[in-house]
Order: sequence, then structure tokens, then C-alpha cells
Amino acid sequence: MHLAASGRVIIQLSGKLVEGQILCDETGTKVAKVMELIGPIKRPFASATSLTNNIRKYIGKSVFAMDDSPANTQKFRRRKNEHITTTELS
Repeated sequence: MHLAASGRVIIQLSGKLVEGQILCDETGTKVAKVMELIGPIKRPFASATSLTNNIRKYIGKSVFAMDDSPANTQKFRRRKNEHITTTELS
């Protein structure tokens, strides 16, 4: 993990990730969120934004992708005007 001048974190990937996936440390603390994938296909990198105030603590350490990332889940939202109405026919 490397801290770029822009404030983003650059991570060399060893596995497949998707944009929006959350990265955590070995204790499960959320560290960063993947914003884009960059570099060659054989050795890709991820550009991520920090989710912690003290990102310098994680520089040079390994991070892991969370399996159940919020980017991969669908949220159920009820429509505002969706009502169930029944009518009786006589």
C-alpha cells in the first residue's frame, strides 16, 4: 500500500476486485474503498480513498477485500406511491 500525493491509496492487487469494494486490515477494520482499477492487466493496481483518519498507519501493510462489499449488494427501496389496494366488484 502506498500513499499518493493526491491523498489516494495505491494498492497492488493479487486477486480480482471491483470498483466500490471495501478493503480492510487483518483485524477487519475498514481501511479504504476502491475507486478505480489502473495499470496493466497482468499486474493491476487499485486507486482507493481512505476510510480512516490515520491511513499512514497502514502504509506498507497488507489489506484484504471484504466479501460482502456494499458495492455488491442491492438495497430494497419501497416506492413512495406504492400501495396495495383492493376493490370489491358487485
